[in-house]
Amino acid sequence: MKKEPILFTSEAVGEGHPDKVCDQISDAILDATLKLDKEAHVACEVVAMKDAILITGEISAKAKPDFEKIARDVLANIGYTSEEVGIDAATCEVIIRDNKQSENINQSVRRDGEKLNQGAGDQGIIFGYATDETDEYMPLSLTIAQKLVERGDTLRKQNKFKWARPDSKSQVTIDYSDPNNIRVHTILMAVQHDPNYDEVKFKQFIKEEIMLPVIREYKLNEDFKAIINSSGTFVIGGPSGDTGLTGRKIIIDTYGGAARHGGGAFSGKDPSKVDRSAAYYARYMAKNLVAAGAASRLEIQLAYAIGKPEPLSISVATFKTSNYDDEVILSIIDKVFDCRPGAIIEHLSLTEPQFSYASLAKYGHFGRKELDIPWEKLDKVNEIKALLKNI
Repeated sequence: MKKEPILFTSEAVGEGHPDKVCDQISDAILDATLKLDKEAHVACEVVAMKDAILITGEISAKAKPDFEKIARDVLANIGYTSEEVGIDAATCEVIIRDNKQSENINQSVRRDGEKLNQGAGDQGIIFGYATDETDEYMPLSLTIAQKLVERGDTLRKQNKFKWARPDSKSQVTIDYSDPNNIRVHTILMAVQHDPNYDEVKFKQFIKEEIMLPVIREYKLNEDFKAIINSSGTFVIGGPSGDTGLTGRKIIIDTYGGAARHGGGAFSGKDPSKVDRSAAYYARYMAKNLVAAGAASRLEIQLAYAIGKPEPLSISVATFKTSNYDDEVILSIIDKVFDCRPGAIIEHLSLTEPQFSYASLAKYGHFGRKELDIPWEKLDKVNEIKALLKNI
């Protein structure tokens, strides 16, 4: 009987994908609003169409930035400078329909004089994950998929990727059949292009200048199956091809399907929303625990009630990769980490970040070595190792 291969696949999208356009605008608005008022409450949703951008949601702040300028700047930076390409940053209509945050939600979150004990901005379940299969402590399939679209975007903006337009996708399948010889099974890329392109040269460039350099970075096999623009022509893209919406790429933003997801999106939300802040902290916990040797793969779930600071529950899963019982890991979490939203915001400096939220709205929110992100720091490893040693 033929033995079936053990395969796992993750996908990613480039900065010009219509949903990612919306994520970037939402987070650019969040960045600009927090600079004017670090206590602002922001839940910014964006819709992108071929000739218009709709900015909506609930935004309460002492001062607000120029939403229209932000949206146009994001579009232009991506490369959407004509309707032919996908949308024209200069001429598209920008519609703004925002409201203030509900007073019922506001009163649940705020604890005057007790910032560490502020309540969660909503109920929700949140997952954090880490694995030691890459230096980034991220799933290999997603890490490669993100790097493929990032490299493609970079080469396009450097005018080295002839005929390429902003919209793109990637998909990577890893073969885990032999744990001692993990291989790349298939790489798929779809890249928007000019109508008068040379198909052979275009596909050759993608294979030789995007796929192979990324694979070589991870010292993996080069005899993978390559699929490029499998639907044929990909001239119509961006918001002209599909309507974009904030928060529709939650699996791409997190762990590429290797871990569970609570369902809450990140972009456009200020850190009082545990969908964002607690998910970042859960990643921080999981990464430090894996780096300390608590498990090779580890997933953490947090659950919150609106208005309550303490999580309702914390659970862990180690997928049979740990020498420690779950109770031991949970006891370490209790000793080392403070999962109250106010404590998370303070510890990670989420209202006065040294990074930009908009920079996270493309290529993923985790494992980003090139960015100085506080939840990616391994500053709890020694403390966790000491506790594990004494068990």
